Amino acid sequence: MYRAGIDLGGTNIKAGIIDEQQHIIAEASVPTNVERPYQDIIRDMAELVKTLLKQKGIGETQLKSIGIGSPGTIDAVHGVVLYSNNFGWENVPLTEQLKKYFSCPIAVSNDANCAALGEVKAGAAQNTKNAILLTLGTGVGGGIILDGKVFEGAHAGGAELGHTSLICGGEPCTCGRKGCVEAYVSATALIRDAKRAAQQHPESILNTMCEGDLSHMNGKIPFDAAQDGDTAAEKVVNDYICYLGETITNFVNIFRPDIVLLSGGICNQGKKLTEPLETYIQDKCFGGSKAFIPKVACAVLGNKAGIIGAANLTGGKER
Repeated sequence: MYRAGIDLGGTNIKAGIIDEQQHIIAEASVPTNVERPYQDIIRDMAELVKTLLKQKGIGETQLKSIGIGSPGTIDAVHGVVLYSNNFGWENVPLTEQLKKYFSCPIAVSNDANCAALGEVKAGAAQNTKNAILLTLGTGVGGGIILDGKVFEGAHAGGAELGHTSLICGGEPCTCGRKGCVEAYVSATALIRDAKRAAQQHPESILNTMCEGDLSHMNGKIPFDAAQDGDTAAEKVVNDYICYLGETITNFVNIFRPDIVLLSGGICNQGKKLTEPLETYIQDKCFGGSKAFIPKVACAVLGNKAGIIGAANLTGGKER
């Protein structure tokens, strides 16, 4: 028996067929073209899965379930995308529409939740049942896995880790509040702080590495400059580690997971990122060394995490 996972993105719809060993045995993608009616996008999702099944000679009766990871606020119980800024969607009955094409169980969750579940099933958190994933990109997404299942709260809109408060009245966040985690530990926030440091310190090699144009600043440059001994860059990186360390400490104190995973381009820093974070949370977490301190690691599945996680959303309930 097989499962299908769909990663619904603003640029592409990606889908894969998953076997019992959590291997993706077939995958493909098509452009999303978000300006279209949602019915057309859902039709393309269905056709993509059907094409993959046909390619592998798998009948639809061999398909246990289909899962979808979608950006936005998701009502997982009713299978509805309540709101997605990426698509301009409101109250889209995603699973109901997809059931017009398939008879198997269908589930939907937020894309960050799916990525977290994928890492638990087949990635960096394999062989654990409790994990937290933070996606550090333009914004900050979060996925919580408790006892091997996605935790979304009693109602839609829960588990928005990036929009918990880190500093009351701090930097403005895209959500309209001030001081959210996203406003301090996203790649966008790191780049903002690096630009500020470069402006305040004309002698800093942050400016040199940007070739004198701060629009060229990225999340890698402050780490590279800090490694070269630039004091302005060192402060940017140390502050970033502090903000992210406080964030992780808060979530560890609440959930005490087996592992905390990070994803996004910043994770290319590897141990330069994870080792100081592990030291930080060992010092700051409640109970200190006398309590369990989870490992901090980088996610390993990349774009495949969303497909694998989505494919596992039903969690065997279809049996």
